[in-house]
Amino acid sequence: MTKTTLFIYEFLVILLILNLVIFSTFCHCGDVHYPYVTCGSIIKIQNISYKVRLHSHDIKYGSGSGQQSVTGIDSQEDNNSHWVVKGKIGQPCSRGQPITCGSVIRLEHIATGKNLHSHHFPSPLSNNLEVSAFGDDGNGDTGDYWMVACSSDYWERDGKIRLKHVDTDGWLTVSGHSFGRPIHGQLEVCTKPNSDSSSYWRTVEGVYIKVQDPPVKLIHQHIEL
Repeated sequence: MTKTTLFIYEFLVILLILNLVIFSTFCHCGDVHYPYVTCGSIIKIQNISYKVRLHSHDIKYGSGSGQQSVTGIDSQEDNNSHWVVKGKIGQPCSRGQPITCGSVIRLEHIATGKNLHSHHFPSPLSNNLEVSAFGDDGNGDTGDYWMVACSSDYWERDGKIRLKHVDTDGWLTVSGHSFGRPIHGQLEVCTKPNSDSSSYWRTVEGVYIKVQDPPVKLIHQHIEL
């Protein structure tokens, strides 16, 4: 990455954070009467067992698919852990609509415009199935589909969820294995065929969109929810 490209990227990330700060005044994130994760919300999700946030960055796997890597990171402030909640390809969810348990969603990585993805390539550290970030400007394929498994009617902001990959039937999981350089200390995210305690996630920080809120202008202006 050249110095010019890095400067542009950092500038865009700063603009994004300013958007999040400004529009967080509209989402009433402390409103106990609006407890749901909704279509269009920008969230960070944390693995409950390992206390790491789902994370990606412009660093590719050195094996497997060679796609952009997805990891778990313990930093609360890192800007590369924001994801926007979207519907399926050609079947966008309604902006501000609560996400129902059992529905299929996509998660787009805000900083790079790639979707949370999985496939049958082996994960690099645990030999489960690899989880990557895939696509361009929010466009991808059915490997970006995740079913939200939760115990109530809707995905609740303070509730536990699991994410099941539709194409492979694997559960989004943190393996506990740690990477070396260039992402030293970050944990491997993968999918496993069976759900266990490391397959549970919860939302932590976020901008939760309600139906009446004004549109949030993102770096990728054309995002299809």
